[in-house]
Amino acid sequence: MPTAVRCSFFRVVLVALLLVALLQLLYLSLLSNLHGQQQQRSAHPVLAGTPRTEPRWQREQKDHLKAALASGGVLDASGQYRIYRHLLSREGGQSKDVALASHASLSNLWHLQELVQRWDGRISLALFASSVAEAKLATVLSYTLAQLCPSIRQRVAFHLVCQSGDTAVFPEPEDAVEFAHLQTCQAIFGKATNMGTNIINYAGNASYPNNLLRNVARAGIGSTGFVLVVDIDMVPSQGLRSGFLDLVAAGVDPHLVFVVPAFEIRHTRRLPGTKEELLRLYQVGEVRAFYEELCPRCQAPTNYSVWLNLPEKDTSGRLAVAYVIEWRDPWEPFYIGSKDVPAYDERFKQYGFNRISQACELNMAGFSFAILDSAFLLHKGHKLPGDFHSQKEAENKRNRLLYRGFKEELKTKYPDSSRRC
Repeated sequence: MPTAVRCSFFRVVLVALLLVALLQLLYLSLLSNLHGQQQQRSAHPVLAGTPRTEPRWQREQKDHLKAALASGGVLDASGQYRIYRHLLSREGGQSKDVALASHASLSNLWHLQELVQRWDGRISLALFASSVAEAKLATVLSYTLAQLCPSIRQRVAFHLVCQSGDTAVFPEPEDAVEFAHLQTCQAIFGKATNMGTNIINYAGNASYPNNLLRNVARAGIGSTGFVLVVDIDMVPSQGLRSGFLDLVAAGVDPHLVFVVPAFEIRHTRRLPGTKEELLRLYQVGEVRAFYEELCPRCQAPTNYSVWLNLPEKDTSGRLAVAYVIEWRDPWEPFYIGSKDVPAYDERFKQYGFNRISQACELNMAGFSFAILDSAFLLHKGHKLPGDFHSQKEAENKRNRLLYRGFKEELKTKYPDSSRRC
């Protein structure tokens, strides 16, 4: 065979072998990617395969979620919002317990992680979704959290509030692709935290119905006797639930609510759990009274100077009432009250007068306010004027006018009351 022909033949064979090797590598790569996708899809609780491979509790929660969404929810009194109650768990609770109720947009859902760590009892959370896409995301997030985080599955009841024209549906596999690789509780909260980056609270095309959300969350505590309503970015002091239950074990005046003094902490790397720790941070300026810079009058009746200088507790360390006061305008305290206290007026949305209006009605209805001596709430971060969206003042003005009319309505609702707002 001539030398030129032999070289040409070997060249063709070599090219053929290289082509076969490249095709094999491509095939293995595609097979690996497909296997990885299948693992991700089977690992994600929403996408999990067959009823035979799922634990019983997971099947029951999935069936419950499907049924809750298939019901179509119910419209609120205004007809503007659609409410899906108890997405993942049925109504429960004990009459001699205290539950925590809160509300959040999806951008603030990540705060739930610390709330669950500090509050060892039942939590009822109302989520707001301003679009169909957000409603799908809310179902995926709440369901995934319940599957990957045992404490959330056991203690948190989720409720969903959408705009009336939006219908929530059970998520399809493609709705959860970006969560498929998340297999731990920490990972899903990390994802939720990233969702909230650079989001200005209450900003957007849909009015945030905070008082409706508070009422939905409060109703979600079931038969639980007492409830503490807080914003999602607030954290209670350690042992608040057990301390309060000891305090009211012998009974309680039905026209008394128990105020938990609220503070703001500058840095949130380490949140104080006890009053002693809080006082140390207060003395160095890391902690200050809630709304100190934005609206000091809104918290002034709490009388922080007296509370901070109360005598040291005895060795028992039991939670107690420090003093009892009546409401003064424009106080908006956070408090533990019976589940039967007046509801929040759902006409108040966005910023301004939403909690003040409810406290005003408590006053007209004859309630007094007992300040707890060593329990407290912490808002993560100092509240500053520049933290709010551009429409804040316009919303405040609108709600101020609504509040004036609301106070006149209370005179008719409580004609025998000697109190005024």
